[in-house]
Amino acid sequence: MKFLFLIPMVASLFQPLSGQTKDAAKSSADTELLRKSAMEIDRHIAAFYKEKKLSVPEVTNDATFLRRAFLVSIGRIPTAEEALAFIEIEDPAKREELVAYLMKSQGYSSHMTNWAFDLLRLRDGRQGSQATNEPYRNWIRKAMDENMRWDDFVSSLVASSGNGWDPKTASVGYYTIDRGMPLDNLSNTMRIFLGSRMECAQCHDDPFGKTERKDFYHLAAFTNGQYQQNQEHMSDLWRKYQDDQRNRGQEYQVAQLFWDRIYGMSLSGGGKGQIELPSDYQYRDGDPGEIVGAKTPFGKTVRMSDRKVEGDGRGEFANWIVARTGEQFPAVIANRMWHRIMGKGIYEPVDDYIDAKQTVHPELMSHLAKLMHDLDYDLRAFQHVLMLTRTFQFATNPKPSTLEGGDDFHGRKIARLSAEQIWDSLISLSSGDPDKKPVRTADSRIFVGGNPVLVGQMDMIQLSNDVLALDTEEEVTAYFNDFLAMVKSGGGKKGKESESMSMGMAPVRKYGKDSPVRASELPSPAPREHFLYLFGASDREVVEGASKEPNVGQVLSMMNGYVQRQLVGNSGAHVYKSLEGASSDGEKIRRIYLAILNRPPTEEEMGWMKEEIKNRGEEGYRNIVASLVMSSEFLFLQ
Repeated sequence: MKFLFLIPMVASLFQPLSGQTKDAAKSSADTELLRKSAMEIDRHIAAFYKEKKLSVPEVTNDATFLRRAFLVSIGRIPTAEEALAFIEIEDPAKREELVAYLMKSQGYSSHMTNWAFDLLRLRDGRQGSQATNEPYRNWIRKAMDENMRWDDFVSSLVASSGNGWDPKTASVGYYTIDRGMPLDNLSNTMRIFLGSRMECAQCHDDPFGKTERKDFYHLAAFTNGQYQQNQEHMSDLWRKYQDDQRNRGQEYQVAQLFWDRIYGMSLSGGGKGQIELPSDYQYRDGDPGEIVGAKTPFGKTVRMSDRKVEGDGRGEFANWIVARTGEQFPAVIANRMWHRIMGKGIYEPVDDYIDAKQTVHPELMSHLAKLMHDLDYDLRAFQHVLMLTRTFQFATNPKPSTLEGGDDFHGRKIARLSAEQIWDSLISLSSGDPDKKPVRTADSRIFVGGNPVLVGQMDMIQLSNDVLALDTEEEVTAYFNDFLAMVKSGGGKKGKESESMSMGMAPVRKYGKDSPVRASELPSPAPREHFLYLFGASDREVVEGASKEPNVGQVLSMMNGYVQRQLVGNSGAHVYKSLEGASSDGEKIRRIYLAILNRPPTEEEMGWMKEEIKNRGEEGYRNIVASLVMSSEFLFLQ
């Protein structure tokens, strides 16, 4: 009997976000489109083999494909039940059906959320401020859940403006997390979305590239002029409470709430379209302090006036990135997705764009850029196509790439799992399918002095909208005094979840650092003592700052930390529950192997493990679990 993920999917991959399914004929047509797209990619790879006189690799076995497909698409290993079902089913279409199931699962959006958090350097809090990135974090997560088109996603970030608490405009977090560092933000924008490394040009002409310092400032003009919305109306009031060092009571706490968590999370000004050259500008093509207008350095030229402020620079900049840079915008994200699925980019590094003509396979690179465009920048559909290819199924190639700076398409290279993949896999072994657990929800309660106030009466979305709409200093002062009186009259008491529910508000779900949930639900970045940090999770200070380098802390953590407490030594762990109903030691050993390594043991391994059970009894099973989890086969992806 087929398990859930082997039942043909009723809904199309391109199911509308409203949840309504298309008719069966449309679903079948969409599936056929994915197949044809995958076959076209394989034809390009076959032509490459012929040109390079390479033999065609063997297709990997079911067990390796199963584990690879799970880890690549949803970031965890299959549960014991999922592995057992797939391995034991004899069906020529089961690989295709498995991919369809995985790409539509909650696990896919969770894994993509980790990727987006790393790319955008998402941190929950802000150093030196009471401001939070929680609404921005939730906006990114929702975008991944709903499979927002990549061009729409990028446009929403780059052209953002408004209230940082409002779910519709929370994408302003893209700029407000870098408040005070607009030039660094611009460098990251060009690197992330266009693969253009321009950070050196902030200070001088790039000696190794084509970017001059003035080019950089022409670009910076698009996003110049980022302000906290109407914050000037509270400046005197905030200064009053800041200067009174002896008074740090509720008055100060409410003032800080307004200043940091409302004004400090807002973004006004659409981008001036002009900027002054810096005081240390040293080239003949401009003078320090000279006003220059916005102008793009490549693609279809977009320019703005250096004589007047036009006010929509960020919108113009966003449109140029996604629609006026030719093949570059779709090619960069296509190569990122190829790297994500195949293990290595067609060119490396993926954030340093190379024109298709200069890559190891020009025809394939151009084809992938066109496919990304034709799929309307649907990243899920694009990755689905890649996972349907025969290329994705090729056996592991332990040898180094035959091509410098890119993929040789001759089998997947062995690579250590990311910290998030290891953590999510351990959670699956200890607690069962982590995708069945409730996800973290946004906390929009109002906090004063560390306690929620006015629970059920008002939240941060309503409060921030009210405050940001105030047009004068007098209005701000009056509203501040009224709100302070409300808090003092009883709203400052600690709120209870039951109260919020009785007022029609959803309970807040926020997981701590030790919660047995997926990495995407945990605090960002992970605390320094956490498993994720020890295994190289990004500190979210730089773009894609994760590491897979080994260290002693990782070994100690596997031997004495979470793995021992919650998995090896925990009799209630899911991996042990999966042994229920097994009629023999051999069957139990087989299930442990399927759960951890996602393959049955070899005859030799079975003999060793049976000997361990004979000598150690029940303790032997814990020893087997420990040895497999700490093995290279578990920690690496083939």
